[in-house]
Amino acid sequence: MSTDNRDMREVIREEPLMHGRILALLVDGPRTIPEIAASLGRPTHEVVFWVMGMRRYGHVRDVKEAAVDGYFRYESLAKEPRS
Repeated sequence: MSTDNRDMREVIREEPLMHGRILALLVDGPRTIPEIAASLGRPTHEVVFWVMGMRRYGHVRDVKEAAVDGYFRYESLAKEPRS
């Protein structure tokens, strides 16, 4: 997983592409941001940006109880994942 701090414009440009990938990961069930980051091979701080945007606009929601590691899990509100 890359730990490079990319320019925020690059992260924002990838947001539409990452939404589809994140939704596809959530088909199997809720995941934490570190789990999503590991699956995507992306830094956690970038995944936070994308997931919080998706949460704000109603694509995902947080599950009420936190996972064992203390992170909240997020689940998809979409009926089918986008590609």
